[in-house]
Amino acid sequence: MARDEFARRRRQLMKLMGRDSIAILPAAPVRVRNNDVEYAYRQDSDFHYLTGFNEPEAVAVLVPGRAKAQYILFVRERNPLRETWDGRRAGPAGARRDYGAGDAFPIADMDEILPGLLENRARVYYTMGVYPEFDQRVVGWVNGLRTQARNGRHPPGEFVALDHVLHDMRLFKSRAELELMRTSAHIAARAHQRAMRFCRPGATEYQVMAELLHEFRSHDADTSYHPIVGGGANSCILHYRENDQPLRSGDLLLVDAGCEYRCYASDITRTFPVNGRFSPAQRAVYEVVLEANRAAIARVRPGNHWNEPHEAAVRVITAGLVKLGLLKGRVPALIRSEAYRRFFMHRTGHWLGMDVHDVGDYKIGDEWRVLEPGMVMTVEPGIYIPAGARGVPKRFHNIGIRIEDDVVVTKRGAEVLTARAPKDPDQIEALMARG
Repeated sequence: MARDEFARRRRQLMKLMGRDSIAILPAAPVRVRNNDVEYAYRQDSDFHYLTGFNEPEAVAVLVPGRAKAQYILFVRERNPLRETWDGRRAGPAGARRDYGAGDAFPIADMDEILPGLLENRARVYYTMGVYPEFDQRVVGWVNGLRTQARNGRHPPGEFVALDHVLHDMRLFKSRAELELMRTSAHIAARAHQRAMRFCRPGATEYQVMAELLHEFRSHDADTSYHPIVGGGANSCILHYRENDQPLRSGDLLLVDAGCEYRCYASDITRTFPVNGRFSPAQRAVYEVVLEANRAAIARVRPGNHWNEPHEAAVRVITAGLVKLGLLKGRVPALIRSEAYRRFFMHRTGHWLGMDVHDVGDYKIGDEWRVLEPGMVMTVEPGIYIPAGARGVPKRFHNIGIRIEDDVVVTKRGAEVLTARAPKDPDQIEALMARG
């Protein structure tokens, strides 16, 4: 992403903060996986959103109105020995040259320099609770200034939640962000097509997962979350993670898998028959979920509120469950009593962006948020019927179906980013027949 995009975001945030404020953002720490081995590093989303800087042990500071530099980075110094072991570092000079910092200092000098930046600022914009150890440092700097008040040093008098302001900015995606999200969605859609072509009785859930990962990495993307690859009874476990069972003819396979491309996520779920052909019962349930998916997407448009897609999905699924004989009664009454939750127990979507469950409020006060252009959300209705469900005919046992798409609110309606992942049952069967 171009440096100008990050600079625009910083300017927007500083304008919202006001000239007598300061914002402090730490980078994500390195996490140890097992003894001397680290997890692959993933930068903190807020930090990346404002800096584009992908190294640990860094702190970004925004000081609106400061004469010398309003954007300051504290980073690791260059170190040829450590770079031989751990990879290249930008250093302070690279932070200025390549990442647009107005000024940059070694991270080791932060305790000496940052209190001076806090001095005479009325408010500190900071997100408490994400990195507790760093919280203590920030509080320590402010308290240190308070002890020197007699010497004329004036500490900030107020802490303001940075995430409240910044996350509302992140909720509205720019053209550059949407382009990255389209790429992420297209890669993930190709991965789902690959999984459908590969799937066959006798294969395993982990082999299907391997096909997904191969497609992701072949296009310079990584998983945006641990994939769910659940066959048969496992399709009814919402957050199934083991992905280690064989696939049997006659079962469905639910695949919930998205990728992350340049820090932007996709999130797709498709459900298809292991042997390539839906049984009559499977197709009947699938058609209900597909209708709910399409009805919900139709409600994604400017001026509608956040909950309207969910309400549309609930109406379709409740009516469908009645038609299938899985619920009895009048649809409005069943909706009011939430009887559908026996088979559809989650909401229909969430915000999507740099995080899979992205930031942003779903309500403003007591009212659902109104949808506006640039917002991105998932639409993911489902029906889950585990074996042994009371009063359910055996032909419906272990049918777990979810159909999830990524949808952008546009000026005129919605753009489905994940349209390349087949969801029409005839298209799925045709693709799987070609193999």
